[in-house]
Amino acid sequence: MKNAIILHGMGLKEEYYSLEYPSGSNSHWFPWLQKNLLVEDILAVTPEMPHNYAPDYQVWSREFERYDITPETILVGHSCGGGFLIRWLSEHSDVKVGKVVLVAPWLDPAREDTTDFFDFEIDTDLVTRTKGITIFESDNDEVHGVAPSVELIREKISGTKHVIIKNHGHFCLSEMGTEEFPELLEEILK
Repeated sequence: MKNAIILHGMGLKEEYYSLEYPSGSNSHWFPWLQKNLLVEDILAVTPEMPHNYAPDYQVWSREFERYDITPETILVGHSCGGGFLIRWLSEHSDVKVGKVVLVAPWLDPAREDTTDFFDFEIDTDLVTRTKGITIFESDNDEVHGVAPSVELIREKISGTKHVIIKNHGHFCLSEMGTEEFPELLEEILK
């Protein structure tokens, strides 16, 4: 049975501890995507990463590994969640998965916001252990480090698909203006 794991990115501490904002896993397009995948008989989960404002790779790995990860598993990561997937897959060269979709992947190339979260070598053969890697990038993403991260991933991992979407910012609700992300759903279901 196909399943999907959808990972959110790094958040703000004030949002994490505020009841005025949804949790990271319930933000933006995550609930919409999860429901649409469930309708397609793909069991989709959106794990909540503890203290997402200060990502800890070991903690994120432990949460992520609670779920079945098989050759049929679809992985979707937004921002820091996408960077996490690149690291986790690079460090688990014995694991094969289904499609991997990275939405505005971020690797903190200047190491301004993380400590050792992204201290790893990208596996240049990573795409061979997947059913394809697609990177979604917006032409107006202003998050520092996304463009260099996308460039680095594309440089290190040949065979990735690169999709540029106009005016989606960092693929957040406030910039997209909608919780729906049909381009992402279509790419996953291809």
